[in-house]
Amino acid sequence: MIEPEGQWRAVLDALPVWVLLVDDDVRILDFNRAAADLLGPDAGGAIGRRGGDVLHCIHAGESAAGCGHAPHCQDCIVRNAVRGCFVAGRVTRRRSRMQLRTAAGVTDFYLLVTAAPVSLGGRNLAVLVLEDISELTELERIIPIWSGCRKVKLTEADWQPVESHFSERLDMEFTHGLCPDCLIRYGWSTPAR
Repeated sequence: MIEPEGQWRAVLDALPVWVLLVDDDVRILDFNRAAADLLGPDAGGAIGRRGGDVLHCIHAGESAAGCGHAPHCQDCIVRNAVRGCFVAGRVTRRRSRMQLRTAAGVTDFYLLVTAAPVSLGGRNLAVLVLEDISELTELERIIPIWSGCRKVKLTEADWQPVESHFSERLDMEFTHGLCPDCLIRYGWSTPAR
């Protein structure tokens, strides 16, 4: 039989999103396997350090005191989500862009940030979940679509119906109907007087 603590660790490590246990100053106290991959080869050195310092937030180095002390930190989505969950005593979810320093330079990450309050060992902490939604955000931002036939451009020679495009990439299904303007335009209804 697996011990309850071992069961929770197995569940946390199976989650494909970055999960961090943090205090009210966003100091990392624990993390799951996916977050360890994000934190890199020295992930163990993240314990006790603030999230922005460990994640290489571009603003963390603007103050000698590090994450949480630069002018931009007042608007930090992660810090405000954690603060909000402590103040409200409930889960907070926010979507935002973060700029992090990576080997490739400064990289934009679009994140869904969730913070949930939890009491462990008499301490008020937060479970911080960071979901990378960069690919979805990019898909939302730039979709070349022909206005006449509503096909989406995949390559110069390849166009696909918008329904097929979203169905294949996001597992979405469509249903069809007619809006009130089209009903009038095609003579199936008359304008209300």
